[in-house]
Amino acid sequence: MSAAPAESRAGWAEIPPAPAWWRVLPSRILTFWMVELWRISHDRTELYTRAIQPALWLLIFGETFTRLRAIPTGSVPYLDYMAPGIIAQSGLFIAIFFGIQIIWERDAGMLSKLLATPTPRVALVSGKAFAAGLRSALQAVIVFALSIVLRVHLDWNPLHLVGAVAVVMVGSAFFSTLSMTIAGVVLSRDRLMGIGQAITMPLFFASNALYPVDLMPGWLQALSAVNPLSYEVDALRGLLIGTHASLGIDFAVLVVALVAGITASSRLLPRLGR
Repeated sequence: MSAAPAESRAGWAEIPPAPAWWRVLPSRILTFWMVELWRISHDRTELYTRAIQPALWLLIFGETFTRLRAIPTGSVPYLDYMAPGIIAQSGLFIAIFFGIQIIWERDAGMLSKLLATPTPRVALVSGKAFAAGLRSALQAVIVFALSIVLRVHLDWNPLHLVGAVAVVMVGSAFFSTLSMTIAGVVLSRDRLMGIGQAITMPLFFASNALYPVDLMPGWLQALSAVNPLSYEVDALRGLLIGTHASLGIDFAVLVVALVAGITASSRLLPRLGR
């Protein structure tokens, strides 16, 4: 009678322990990145429709204010000055509503199943952030094409273009984690949509995307100094039109913001799975 339990315990003892989370994290992150990449490849219509907004900003706002010369930008034509800001803006508009996808997955029952697996929550969040960054990078390529048509004078150095795409991906990845963090707090698509709409334009207009920081009132300059979008735009201008930029500081701020966003959204993710 006692031999059977002993054999059973011996069988359980031979099962190897689960690997530490930090060992499986890289492979799980890569898996979720591939899943999001597959989704993007099967949903190209959204990429085309979202290209309309940056085109309108460049064609209408940019061309008009270039003729008016109402915003002093030194020796740089206003359309050239504005193009990097529109690249950052298009990425922001894509990423800031990414939390809605998390809530939809919760309502469909997918999120609770994913959270029940031993997959680290960081892998799931980073997969979504990667998808937001990749979509924004594709938008940046579209704006590059529009710039050629509109004769915007960008620096077409391949290294600078790759650097600009990297900046866009990191910046948009952060804003997607901001959206997922808000989703973990409000737990509702309607509330997230309202908050996203409420903060998108302040983030945009409280940055240097459309005008130099020197033209802002003091209180708006203070907001711009803590706005990650301003650092993204500053880096893009330095890479694409050759204006003075603190590229090291800009990229460091975006990376730190992204790490903080992934940490916050990962901690709040289980609230959505309940």
